[in-house]
Amino acid sequence: MTSHGKGRRVEVTDGEQTVAAAEVTTSQGSGGTVRASLHAISGHVAPGHRGRLVDAVMDLPEVQDSEHLSAAIPLGDSESLQRLRERAQDVTTRPAGSTAMVEAEVPPGREPGSGREPRRP
Repeated sequence: MTSHGKGRRVEVTDGEQTVAAAEVTTSQGSGGTVRASLHAISGHVAPGHRGRLVDAVMDLPEVQDSEHLSAAIPLGDSESLQRLRERAQDVTTRPAGSTAMVEAEVPPGREPGSGREPRRP
């Protein structure tokens, strides 16, 4: 029997406009694979918004509970790819049409949004 995951949509806004979004699906239970599809609106998106989207995805509790990330980002979205490289481990990419497929390991115990180890008391 196949176990179905749960999905979530994450959005980054600029004022009242959504400028970047991701569809995130996690497998049931912890330690599995999380799948994400990241995209931004057509046209100019101010620097930083795509990186904020990656942070929002990586900071989700269900992503932190996973071990592996499989993501699709538009080919040429260097900001998202760079932020994924900062936030994940063992990152590999491959082109698939107009998309870059990213495979990575989710590091355990990171401080949300920082890409750094958690602070010690």
